[in-house]
Amino acid sequence: MNNISKENQENSLTFFSNLKKVISGTGLSRVFGLIRDVATTNLMGASVFHDIFVVVLKIPNLFRRFFAEGAFNQAFIPIYTDYQKSNNLDQTKDFLNAIAGTLLIFLFVFTILVLIFAPVFILIFAPGFYFDPIKQNISIDVLRIMFPYLALISLVAFAGGIQNTHQKFSVPAFTPVIFNLCLIVSAIFIAPMYDMPIYVLAWGVLLAGILQLLIQISPLLSINRLPVPKLDIKNQGLRKFFKLILPAILAGGIIQINLLIDTIFASLLETGSPTWLYVSDRLIQFPMGIFAIAIGTILLPTLSNIDLEREKNIFIENIKKGQKFVLFIGIPSLIGLFFCAEDLISTIFYRGEFTELDVFKSSYSLMAFSIGLPFFMLMKVLTPAFFARKDTKTPMYVAFISLVLNAFFNYLLAFVFGFGHVGLAIGSSIAALISVLILETILYKQGFIKITNIFNRFNFMILISSSFLIVFLNFYTTKTNFIEFNQIERLFYLSIEILASIFIYFFIARIINGKPLRTLLN
Repeated sequence: MNNISKENQENSLTFFSNLKKVISGTGLSRVFGLIRDVATTNLMGASVFHDIFVVVLKIPNLFRRFFAEGAFNQAFIPIYTDYQKSNNLDQTKDFLNAIAGTLLIFLFVFTILVLIFAPVFILIFAPGFYFDPIKQNISIDVLRIMFPYLALISLVAFAGGIQNTHQKFSVPAFTPVIFNLCLIVSAIFIAPMYDMPIYVLAWGVLLAGILQLLIQISPLLSINRLPVPKLDIKNQGLRKFFKLILPAILAGGIIQINLLIDTIFASLLETGSPTWLYVSDRLIQFPMGIFAIAIGTILLPTLSNIDLEREKNIFIENIKKGQKFVLFIGIPSLIGLFFCAEDLISTIFYRGEFTELDVFKSSYSLMAFSIGLPFFMLMKVLTPAFFARKDTKTPMYVAFISLVLNAFFNYLLAFVFGFGHVGLAIGSSIAALISVLILETILYKQGFIKITNIFNRFNFMILISSSFLIVFLNFYTTKTNFIEFNQIERLFYLSIEILASIFIYFFIARIINGKPLRTLLN
């Protein structure tokens, strides 16, 4: 018993040590991401040009989720983990070289096809732009400049997957900072000098991809895993990879696919809708990126390395830890984003071409997105439990259900009931809720989730702490009107709001928990 307890303690320490590294990197990236969005919205506001930029950027980012962080890594990491366990360096390198060669060829061919058929992709992903001659021409030009970014960032994700499997999380977590810095510099210092700043931002995206790839070379050399691309279709590991990658392509990008559906519908709504959704999504992605994606990044290689025949309980405990962590963070994040939506958006984005109307419109969709935040976060914890066991089909089926539901609710709420862009956010939240319920049910039936008494200290702690937080924020937000403040005043009062909220939630949680919060998940 003591040995098991000691082993669990060591696993917890390793788990949270890695989690700190990823949270630090992703947290820094999200901060710079917000600065980037401030710079771009200040430059273009909720204009046609900004609508085009955010919509077209989603096209390579969608395929990035498929070919990179999403499907690719979900299929790659479990197989690569098996190779690492075999301790056969030559076979491992042959597998990496075969993957690199296949990936390069596919990305090259796919990129060329998109460049040639760019109008078709605009028609599919942004039909509202296609039928406007001016919007269509600009959209096509921007897509052709930015789309090679997909090939670069997919190779970056491949390099990150290798490093994560070796428990090297720092560089992959820091890498997105480069992307944000490139766009910040482009938006602040270069783009204002040109009549069409959108083209400057597009070239900034491409440059960011090049720089992100270059900084991966040194870490890969340090672990002797820098791939040398080689076409080897007979490689056994490559064949296993192909068996997993096809269902993972759909399964790995549930949230991104749903957000893309939102974007397609948004392009058919009034001008500004894509920007309003983008701004609110960016704020939702802040806790998502810092905490949920961080957990998912660590869980996949961790769970893949667990022997289910001998260590199933450790597998179950890691899933439980992940769920408890995202709920502990996700629920107060939901409350904060819901009540502080207008305060946050007015403080961060209300300047330049971003108007008071844009603040109100964006805050409504942020409130709607925030309702689904805990479920968006939980999906990042639950799906690795399938991928680690090389089960990519189950998440694929759930993803398909989520897509159908999201499209249905989007049409119903946005167009039939007339909620516009807010209806799109509500639809995504409902689809995420149903997806989580399905995944939880399947894992329970498979014996990887255990039902415990819901009336436990952890749930009671979240309930009471959240209740105090709601009371405070409801009082604070009714006594302040951020729109009437100047920029310094908005920043001051928002800082008080955030710091007080964090203190109240964690202070009450500490009292109820009865011991330091670092022991919460043990």
